Amino acid sequence: MSCSSSSGSEEDDEGIDSYRKGGYHAVRIGDPFNAGRYIAQRKLGWGQFSTVWLAYDTQTSKYVALKIQKSAQQFAQAALHEIEILSAIANGDPSNSKCLVRLVDHFKHIGPNGQHLCMVLEFLGDSLLRLIRFNRYKGLQLNKVKEICKCILIGLDYLHRELSIIHTDLKPENILLISTIDPTKDPFRSGLTPVLERPEGGTLNGGSAMNIIEKKLKRRAKRAIANISGRRGSLGGEVPKLERSLDGVDVKCKVVDFGNACWADTQFAEEIQTRQYRAPEVILQAGHSFSVDMWSFACTAFELATGDMMFAPKGAQGFSEDEDHLALMMELLGKMPRKIAIGGARSKDYFDRHGDLKRIRRLKYWPLDRLLVDKYKFSETDAREFAEFLCPLLDFAPEKRPTAQQCLQHPWLNLRTSTHDEMENQPNVKNLNVGISSLQIKVGK
Repeated sequence: MSCSSSSGSEEDDEGIDSYRKGGYHAVRIGDPFNAGRYIAQRKLGWGQFSTVWLAYDTQTSKYVALKIQKSAQQFAQAALHEIEILSAIANGDPSNSKCLVRLVDHFKHIGPNGQHLCMVLEFLGDSLLRLIRFNRYKGLQLNKVKEICKCILIGLDYLHRELSIIHTDLKPENILLISTIDPTKDPFRSGLTPVLERPEGGTLNGGSAMNIIEKKLKRRAKRAIANISGRRGSLGGEVPKLERSLDGVDVKCKVVDFGNACWADTQFAEEIQTRQYRAPEVILQAGHSFSVDMWSFACTAFELATGDMMFAPKGAQGFSEDEDHLALMMELLGKMPRKIAIGGARSKDYFDRHGDLKRIRRLKYWPLDRLLVDKYKFSETDAREFAEFLCPLLDFAPEKRPTAQQCLQHPWLNLRTSTHDEMENQPNVKNLNVGISSLQIKVGK
């Protein structure tokens, strides 16, 4: 969430309770930072560790994302680690061509709640999660998926091969488009005039405590109206929503949020990765390396193409979320080899000595290529080619997964596809050469 136009929680504000000693720094629109170089414009988002503001850089006349960390010591340490990683990324990529977010500057800011480490990052657009939602979870056209995948892989190849850094939390939320989906939200394209001094009566945090409460109430009211509208729609009383078009949306993107990243030889945590994108070796605590990012990448690519998460485990009576996750993996990818199933520190929690799950005995196998055809209505060709790209990345044996560099050479990425979306929504144009004449025949849906 470090530099997005749509970062942080989309449901609630961070509230005012954490604006205290050791917590967030209260920002007013027009507040200057770093001896007046950066001027706060509006809040972009927030996370557990920080708030993020759109700021105007008076030195370069550009808009940037200003990430202001909470002031307590543990948050300062996390920020120093992230600055170290981001500095290594920037130093090795002077041309800014590796599809990773750019650190512009960092400094300390003293406020009423303590000393806050601040990072200045290039301003980027919406997350891929926002793009998936904007597209109403339908799945993007495969040509757009390929373009996005290339960007992610360029970033991962640089991280892994040249810097020996593991991201450890790759997911749609942590990949941002270069520009916003809606041009009016982009300060560059919308021609926003920068605020250069604090407006009269400017309030803390861009809104008082009462404003925060009012915003929450308004959001709840909107959700209630949306739910009522949805029920009306199901009774035939509402006009269905218009389709949203991604035509003209630039899908070039960058990987962001290196707060959990680590050097390959200095790993901090056994439990890494957001649940749905977590590799099997992490669940089993069998050690991990760069290949965990490749697993998360495959899950992300699937989600872009289908609109659904590849794995969405749920705990239930009699088995844990972890065990359900492992079961879902095997239903899609086949039985986990016994050597891998019993090879982790936590294997005995889930598997018996034969390599079978202890509490989930009946698995319903649905191979990836068939799933893509049967559930997501891919053509046989598209499904086969996409599965051939993804399945090696989902090998239960981490050392067998292809590297980002190898993936960039895969024919699927470099083959123009007539996607299932296009075939459903547009006439297919075929060219037939008959003798010396060329006839163009349009075949309907």
